[in-house]
Amino acid sequence: MTKLSVNINKIATIRNARGGNNPDVVKCAIDCQQFGAHGITVHPRPDERHIRYQDVRDIKPIITTEFNIEGNPIDSFTELVLEVKPTQVTLVPDSHDQITSNHGWDTIANAQFLTDICRTFKQAGIRTSIFVDPDAEMVEGAKAAGADRVELYTEPYASLYPTDPEAAIAPFIKAAEKAREVGLGLNAGHDLSLENLKYYCQLIPWTDEVSIGHALVCDALYLGLKETIRQYIECL
Repeated sequence: MTKLSVNINKIATIRNARGGNNPDVVKCAIDCQQFGAHGITVHPRPDERHIRYQDVRDIKPIITTEFNIEGNPIDSFTELVLEVKPTQVTLVPDSHDQITSNHGWDTIANAQFLTDICRTFKQAGIRTSIFVDPDAEMVEGAKAAGADRVELYTEPYASLYPTDPEAAIAPFIKAAEKAREVGLGLNAGHDLSLENLKYYCQLIPWTDEVSIGHALVCDALYLGLKETIRQYIECL
């Protein structure tokens, strides 16, 4: 079964909008686990506009499932990951002022950088995943850089899915097949939702993990967090 990792960035966004500690990000991580999530994902950015570096430190001791930290491996991020030692680090090519992730790595143009950073994390015993567009060449580049997994950037799939599901999934199947061929684990994330998740995983059932935050938190406003996680797991 594909695992569900709940991205709790949006919970932190709500907290930060008002100040204080409501909602409690650490408690939310605990609740997500208790409600059945297989992992917790956080994406700390340099401006700490949602998840803060201290949140990452606070969450790690209470996580009993997988902990995935994603972000651009600038020096401060790399130091944080090496300090906390999560189950997985996902390398994402975000600029410092980017609202949300909107593209994967060019693993060919950035081959040496990615090779060096993958080596750093793997020497610390941290599984390393590289965020890529659904492109077989980029998948092969991630393998050459020493990654353990790739995470396919699924926003293009989510955008096209309502009008043409078959066309939407086609490039992802090819990229996923390439990942399996070269021996990479396979993750997926960005704009996956209750509407499109089941179809994605039915056609790419060897997906190891999906990371879902924005849509899941939006659904939880209406369904409640426990019921929302149940429905997402049912899709898987």
